[in-house]
Amino acid sequence: MEIQRNGYLEQLILRKDNGMIKVITGIRRCGKSFLLFTIFKRYLLENGVNEDHIIEIALDGIENEELRDPKACYQYINDAMKDDGRYYLLLDEVQFMPRFEEVLNSLLRINKIDVYVTGSNSRFLSSDIVTEFRGRGDEVRIYPLSFSEFYSAYDGDYDDAWNEYMTYGGLPQTAVLRSERQKAEYLKNIFSNVYLKDVVERNHIQNSEELGTLVDILASAIGAPTNPTKISNTFASECRTSYTNKTISRHIDYLEEAFLISKANRYDIKGRKYIGANLKYYFTDVGLRNARLNFRQQEPTHIMENIVYNELLLRGYNVDVGIVDVYAKDKGGKRVHKQLEVDFVVNLESQRYYIQVAYDMTSEEKQAQEFNSLRNIPDSFKKIIIAGGTSKPWRNDEGFVIMGMKYFLLNSDSLEF
Repeated sequence: MEIQRNGYLEQLILRKDNGMIKVITGIRRCGKSFLLFTIFKRYLLENGVNEDHIIEIALDGIENEELRDPKACYQYINDAMKDDGRYYLLLDEVQFMPRFEEVLNSLLRINKIDVYVTGSNSRFLSSDIVTEFRGRGDEVRIYPLSFSEFYSAYDGDYDDAWNEYMTYGGLPQTAVLRSERQKAEYLKNIFSNVYLKDVVERNHIQNSEELGTLVDILASAIGAPTNPTKISNTFASECRTSYTNKTISRHIDYLEEAFLISKANRYDIKGRKYIGANLKYYFTDVGLRNARLNFRQQEPTHIMENIVYNELLLRGYNVDVGIVDVYAKDKGGKRVHKQLEVDFVVNLESQRYYIQVAYDMTSEEKQAQEFNSLRNIPDSFKKIIIAGGTSKPWRNDEGFVIMGMKYFLLNSDSLEF
């Protein structure tokens, strides 16, 4: 079974022959290599590129161990270019090569080669991409399967697909495994033996047990504000260990750099400023999050929120968590200050959307809770509630757009309703 990833293919096609290094980043096992070596290579072949003008090197393979030497790799690429025709270099897991920046910058001086590389570590790639490649690096971020991609290859109805996606997420391998037990074991195994092991080895972490516990805490707290100081206090009170907030902050950065988690900053909507404390953390794949907790904490509201957050990032939006300050009178008539939360403040260029995610909107109390945050936003940007279920979008009397999760996920322009 091949799952089409047309959105990413279109991004590569738009960047083809643009004189820049196309850097494909993302969590390991999310499909970067398949995109490059299967989908994009097939596109090149179908559009007139001869196979001997496509140079493929997978640096994580033992068969290419000698090519991890930068001079040997550069020489190999040079030798592969036999004529003056256009060549395409597909270089996988470039972080396995020391000084890879020098190799790629040298290749930029050869006009007849178009370079595409993949990497799994943002510290080597994303964060330094502009400076390391002298302004000629062009990043394409790949995510695990979106629900739309997953559903396109799913043999069953929407409800079954949604329940499976909520549980096992969107790593491509889970989509082809047949039994629930296989999916669960696969996710638990790669979390411990691939992702965490990578983070520990790459960053020379001495106490891997502390890192594991930190991951568990973050997994339990998706959708809830937290910060390194709170987590440090938890370790001190419950684990009787000293795990400083500075170390925790650094370890969280390592998890972000490995693309395991993302953070959403808190934004004061009325004050138009960011608030540094109490960020929210979300997992790049909810299946990995669930596996880390042994599939025990299956709170649909928080998992839905995580999935919506990932979908918004995948669509290219900048996503923050919103805070609205309000003042009201308590029962005694005293004026009190409250902070209402808006799940997501979503921006792209001049566009902005305020989004609430609600698993169940059937009760008046829940409707009031979701509507109240939006009512107190003092501008006219679109306000959207994404609710569980399959309902098509509609507007209530206050102009809020309400849509079911199915419509949101399966329509790439759903926010434009």
